[in-house]
Amino acid sequence: MIGGMHELPLAPLEGPRKERADAARNRLRILSAAAGLVHAHGIENVSMCDVASAAGVGTGTLYRRFGDRAGLALALLDEQTREFQDELIAGPPPLGPGAPAAERLAAFGVGYLDLLERHAELILAALSSGTDARGPHEFYATHVAILLREATPKLDADYTAQALLAMLSPTHHLRTRRAYGWSLERVREGWREVVTALCAPRAFPNS
Repeated sequence: MIGGMHELPLAPLEGPRKERADAARNRLRILSAAAGLVHAHGIENVSMCDVASAAGVGTGTLYRRFGDRAGLALALLDEQTREFQDELIAGPPPLGPGAPAAERLAAFGVGYLDLLERHAELILAALSSGTDARGPHEFYATHVAILLREATPKLDADYTAQALLAMLSPTHHLRTRRAYGWSLERVREGWREVVTALCAPRAFPNS
């Protein structure tokens, strides 16, 4: 069971410096404009120039603030990602502490699938510059590995955590939902069945 907040590294989505009030307002205006465009057209059809025009700022300002489109997508995901992380750390069980590790692992996957259902394209855009290596992916891998060590200690927790997270990649989710036409409930149930099989008591060979 997760003993405390210190065991999970929060994803460094935003810098530690406190923003000036005008800079914060400018950032919110940009993110609001970007969110509206993404909702209307999809992230793949929205350029940095589109966002700058809609927000009434220069394109240079946008690039200085967010780096590139992947950085902008990551910033748009910040609220949803932080809310999900907070629930993992201190929310009600089974997503948060207080439930058996296997139940928490099942709840994590179902909750993350719901996040993917709403934001898979945005997450994919955010990962396009390799941000998964330093951001939310590290947080989730640590969380899943901690739960695996409690639920099924004879497995290689770090390897299995990465394998499980591969099932939750935005590319895989879009493939199952669009190319294969699987229902969201089928995907959720598939995750639950994998977790149940992994965490079931079994006899491991000594060799």
